[in-house]
Amino acid sequence: MSITGPGSVTAANVLAQTNMTNQLSTLSEELGSGQASQTYSGLGSQAGVALSLSAQLSAIAGYTSTATTVGTTLTLAQSVLTQLGNTESSVVQGINQSAAFALDGNGKTTTQESAVSQLDEILSLLNTQNGSNYMFSGSAPNQPSVASTSEILNGTGSQAGLTQIIAERLQADQGANGLGRLVIPAPTATTVSISEDVAGSPFGFKLAGVNSSLTGATVTGPAPSPPNGQSISVDLGTNPNPGDTIAFDLTLPDGSSQSITLTATAASPPGTNQFTIGTTPAATATNLQGALASAVGSLDQTALPAASAMAAANNFFNSDPPQIVDPGTPPDYATATSLENGTQANTVFWYTGENGATPARQTATAQVGPSMTIAYGMRATEPAISTLVANVAMLAATTYSASDPNAQASYQALTEKVTANLDSPSGTQSIDDIEADLANAQTTVSDAQKLNTSTQTTLTDMLQGIEGVNQNQIGEQILTLQNTLSASMSVTARLAQMSLTNYLAPSTG
Repeated sequence: MSITGPGSVTAANVLAQTNMTNQLSTLSEELGSGQASQTYSGLGSQAGVALSLSAQLSAIAGYTSTATTVGTTLTLAQSVLTQLGNTESSVVQGINQSAAFALDGNGKTTTQESAVSQLDEILSLLNTQNGSNYMFSGSAPNQPSVASTSEILNGTGSQAGLTQIIAERLQADQGANGLGRLVIPAPTATTVSISEDVAGSPFGFKLAGVNSSLTGATVTGPAPSPPNGQSISVDLGTNPNPGDTIAFDLTLPDGSSQSITLTATAASPPGTNQFTIGTTPAATATNLQGALASAVGSLDQTALPAASAMAAANNFFNSDPPQIVDPGTPPDYATATSLENGTQANTVFWYTGENGATPARQTATAQVGPSMTIAYGMRATEPAISTLVANVAMLAATTYSASDPNAQASYQALTEKVTANLDSPSGTQSIDDIEADLANAQTTVSDAQKLNTSTQTTLTDMLQGIEGVNQNQIGEQILTLQNTLSASMSVTARLAQMSLTNYLAPSTG
């Protein structure tokens, strides 16, 4: 039987080796993970700070992801707006460079046929999606922004499209007598009068003013003349002198203005926009009335159709709901006196996105930094966009008859309006204005991303200072601990093999 002595293995030896083994395991885990602890509880008093820093880093990561997504949307939107601007310029250029007035089998010029394709391109751009989101639908990105070219121009089923609405509006604006809803009766003695047919009607010409240099004439108005609208009267007390003039100022359905200037002449027959001085004021009044009716009739066939089409397009594209002619009962567009709201049952609604009272930019917002929020929403109904769509669609929808002697003059009046409207008159929104808004948002996103990166670096360094370890130092500790543990285990092993006989002298027998 062996007897252990004072140098044998003790519980303290085993405990010490166990502790070193545990330390070695912990240090190995720290070296492998780079973290001082796998749980926050292992960080002691610094646990709360580490939690706060981790939360901030998570938030910054979210802002960075949002900024990246929004940045992509803004870049795509700028590309779309640039293409819309290019199309707008192409329409104007096409009008300015168009050849002689010539109609095809559809009653349209080459420029108008091109407008159909350009409208299709515009509408396709407005239905651009970023992922599954329609960018020009306001706060309803899951809905398409606009209807198709065919639906807008030609309607669908019982829903009227722009072509039909323009035709109905022209009937209402021209009326039945070819005078643009003005009444020019035969003179009463020496008095010539002109009046609007119905007070309060939105259709046809409106009398805006009169300016006379007719010798001996008494001119009154415009003034209300119930049940008619405004009225102007000219009483020729004496015959005017050759060269005397009288000008009637008219307002057209789209709000534009036109002036008719008539000049007294001794010639017979008179020239265009002239009236012959008769032998008596009464005879002169008859000639003045004839000249006035002729001049108004000419405008009814030239300037009025263009203004009527523009008014119809404005009511179709820029009103919510669209405004259409109320033909009355039984239906008679030529005697209509009011507009009514179009409904989904009888009228195509060209814009199919959200169209609330919230400003367009505010329909999409995003927080791209701790204190940075941007607004980047868009609607196809923004003035610059709807004006572009309305004018190109009006150009595409209008038709002319080759047998109409006034067709070319009417077409010229229409193209002049389109050109003026697409040149972005002062005080109106332009495509460039929308691009500038989005450029400001892009700058904010870029600044936010730079700040997020800087903040993320700072927070990461702070968190690493709490959670991280010095791997060189850990390596040195592991090496030292391994050496110590190895030595300890070696000694323990030798002690475990010893017994009392190792200390006794050998027997001499």
